[in-house]
This record gives sequence, structure tokens and C-alpha cells, in this order.
Amino acid sequence: MNLARLRALIFDLDGTLIDSERDLVNSTNATLRHLTRPELPYAMVSSYIGHGVAKLVASALGPDASPQEQSAALQFFLPYYNEHKLDHTRAYPSVPEALAQLAPRPMAVLTNKPRLIAEQILASLGLAKYFAVIYGGDSFPAVKPDPAGVHAILADLAVAPENVLYVGDSQVDVQTARNAGISVAIVNYGFGQRDRAVLPADLYLDRLTDLLPLLHLPPL
Repeated sequence: MNLARLRALIFDLDGTLIDSERDLVNSTNATLRHLTRPELPYAMVSSYIGHGVAKLVASALGPDASPQEQSAALQFFLPYYNEHKLDHTRAYPSVPEALAQLAPRPMAVLTNKPRLIAEQILASLGLAKYFAVIYGGDSFPAVKPDPAGVHAILADLAVAPENVLYVGDSQVDVQTARNAGISVAIVNYGFGQRDRAVLPADLYLDRLTDLLPLLHLPPL
């Protein structure tokens, strides 16, 4: 990975830019209560995050849930989460400062969260202004790790794959970058599932501001 060639950045959202774990877990358990099902342990629900809301709901219901139950759960989850998406969700420490320094470069967000909800969260947290493109799990026929979103962003930003760094927190993000043929950095915070032995990243970051000296920008 040659950071000197870096021209643009693509970011995952949940677990990378924002700590949305509690609101996602609470909304999932609210959905289970609505369906008169028992709540699940916090850590279990958290382990299901990262593959899009449909997969999150399906995983929480379990393999025996009928298509009707999955549909009913999703119909409850989406408006409930939309109403509670900012109860506890915040930007991670150093994220606003890092984005402000990185801003001269074109940046995009690629998340499996619905696009409108992602845009609303980023706007409410004062982060939307940094991104030229925001795509969600409903922007393309398939969600990450399918590379379609990355390919669209490369076209939108008019950059080559070798000039882009993808920043995420999970093995879904590593696989997305590998499928798209771009470099990937993984943050050491966040809550995404990751197996570094199976899917190693090119770079690991304790804080997003750790990118700045690597790109010869003033450290914070």
C-alpha cells in the first residue's frame, strides 16, 4: 500500500465514524418485544450488526422465523430505529477532527445502513459536509461485501482503485475492499466482527487521526 498515491477515502459508517451500537441493539430488542419474543443479550445483537438491517432483523429472529415474521419485524424496526437513531449515537473521538483535516481529499461513505437514515445521522452530527457521496444498503441490488458501491464511488469521484483507501471496522469492510481491489484500513475501536488471521487489513488505526501523519498532514 502506497499512501503517497492516496487521492480519496471511502468510510464505513457504523463502528467507524459513529458509535451507533446501543441504538441498533435497543431497536432490535424493541422489535423482538413487539413480536412477543424474548430480548437477546446485548453482545449477541451487536455481533449481527454490519450486514444491513434485513440481515440484522433476520439474525435476531433466528433461522426458524417465517418470511411473514421477518417482514413484520422489518416493518417495525425501520420506523422505530429511524425515530431512535440519535438517542445515543455519537461520532467517535477524533473523527470530526480527522475529517476536517482530511477534507481537501474527496471522501465518501459506503454503509449497509439505509441511505436516508445514514444521511440524516451524518447531518445531525455535523459530518455530512465532508462527504461528496453517501451510499447505503438500499443504494444497490446487493450490500457489502459486494463491491458495487465501491465501484460507483470510484466513478463518482473519478479516481483509480490504486488511489483510494477504504476505512472500516469489520471483516465485511476488509472483504468489500478486497472484492473491489482497493487498500483497506481497519480501526481498532468499533464493534464490527473481525478475524485478522483470516482477513488481514493493510493498516490498523487506534484513532482516525492516526491517518494524518501517515498522509503527511499535521497530527492532532
